[in-house]
Amino acid sequence: MKNTAFTQFHIELGARMVPFAGYNMPLEYTGIKDEHIATRTKIGVFDVSHMGEFWVKGPKAFDLVQKLTTNDVSLLHDGKVQYSCFPNGRGGIVDDLLVYRINAETYLLVVNAANIEKDWEWCAKHAREMGMEVGKELYNASDEICQLAVQGPLALKAMQKICDRPIENMEYYTFQKVTIAGIKDAILSTTGYTGAGGCEIYVANEDGPKLWKAVFEAGAEFGIKPCGLAARDTLRLEMGFCLYGNDIDDEHSPIEAGLGWITKFTDNNNFIDRPLLEKQKNEGVTRRLKGFEMIDRGIPRHGYEIVDQNGNHIGEVTSGTHSPSIDKAIGMGYVAKGFWNEGTEIYIRIRNKDLKAKIVKIPFYKEKNK
Repeated sequence: MKNTAFTQFHIELGARMVPFAGYNMPLEYTGIKDEHIATRTKIGVFDVSHMGEFWVKGPKAFDLVQKLTTNDVSLLHDGKVQYSCFPNGRGGIVDDLLVYRINAETYLLVVNAANIEKDWEWCAKHAREMGMEVGKELYNASDEICQLAVQGPLALKAMQKICDRPIENMEYYTFQKVTIAGIKDAILSTTGYTGAGGCEIYVANEDGPKLWKAVFEAGAEFGIKPCGLAARDTLRLEMGFCLYGNDIDDEHSPIEAGLGWITKFTDNNNFIDRPLLEKQKNEGVTRRLKGFEMIDRGIPRHGYEIVDQNGNHIGEVTSGTHSPSIDKAIGMGYVAKGFWNEGTEIYIRIRNKDLKAKIVKIPFYKEKNK
């Protein structure tokens, strides 16, 4: 079991620790609802050091990333981040990821913790085929970097106090190299997995403790709170953000998952599986990942069956929870064609009872709910 640069602080603060993706991680501190609301209204801090980071460098860097990912890397400029996914060569998804363009020959790929080894083998295989030097031009820095996600509407205001350059007006999905809390060459980005605003800060492991202390000192006046994986999950689900292993996987395509917007069929974007995915886009699919809201009382969970009014199987729940922000039970799941329209009634089979729900547009949580 691996520890992160911040594990000592989680334990000292009394977090409930659990194993996750090979790491000793905090599940919660003061409770899911408390941490969730703190992030939506003030500042919540998440240790996301378990995420993986791969550097892609050299004259073939662009070509490799363009081949491996469905989005169009040519749209990136220095300081821009892109959400994308790795198609697996048979219509499914190896992983979803973030692509950071440092410059024309340097990219940073940020991948999911549970998939680091799998993603690395996939990237390395294709890098070797292109004649790239694995270990140098493609480099796995996952064990060298720690990361804090400082999320919430007051996050950038607080972090500005310890940054050497303006960050408060950064655009969504951009990044800067900054000196933060005296730590040089930190990467500060504005992507986020909560929909609450804020930033992610990447530093070397040895600088982790210094960063943690500075972040919490800077945020003290704004009601900053440490948060665990449980609140991170309820926050991302309210936004309709996919979780790998639940909502997306090797058996579902990005078109089926509603990720057509990151699947760009542009000129010269000849990514893996392009012909297959383009065919799905043009001809349609028989199942789609849709959001739903419970009408009857009950909490949907991963793996629960979705049925029609006659009890016929029409899908399966991929994620579900009770939303602290809107006080409703919500979920996502793959649903058969014919049941996709907003307002369509479906049923979730919970403990042998078919409970009524309806298809809704995601995100579940919107600004008007604040």
